[in-house]
Amino acid sequence: MFSLEDDNWMQKALKLAEEAAESGEVPIGAVIVLDGKQIAAAKNRMEELQSAAAHAEILAINEACQTIKNWRLDGATLYVSLEPCQMCWGAIRNSRISKVVFGAKAELPRASNEQLLIEGGLFEKESAQILQKFFRKVRKIKNDSGVKE
Repeated sequence: MFSLEDDNWMQKALKLAEEAAESGEVPIGAVIVLDGKQIAAAKNRMEELQSAAAHAEILAINEACQTIKNWRLDGATLYVSLEPCQMCWGAIRNSRISKVVFGAKAELPRASNEQLLIEGGLFEKESAQILQKFFRKVRKIKNDSGVKE
């Protein structure tokens, strides 16, 4: 099921996870590969950066985007030592990563919104209009191929 290449990249993710543990972080490592080449690698740095968003996957996605100078990571594979959380799955989907290979399954249940107070619809029409105006303008600037003229 997994290739030798998959094994090699996951070994790099595991090494990063071990480095994270040595730094007192939750031991998670991530590597992003595009066209057979590593374009990013990161480990959890939540404690170091005092950031709830400093997950290995998020940091690796940010680095990969900077490396290729594009937020779209079409064709890329993310290797991560632990099954991603909901936040990371959202970033993975948003960045258009094509494949995810993870090591351990997450033991904790998926997070729910039961503890959050969520209210939507305040200035809904105005918010939608701003988005519509922006995307109408973007579509005028770009041709059918999506490349800026």
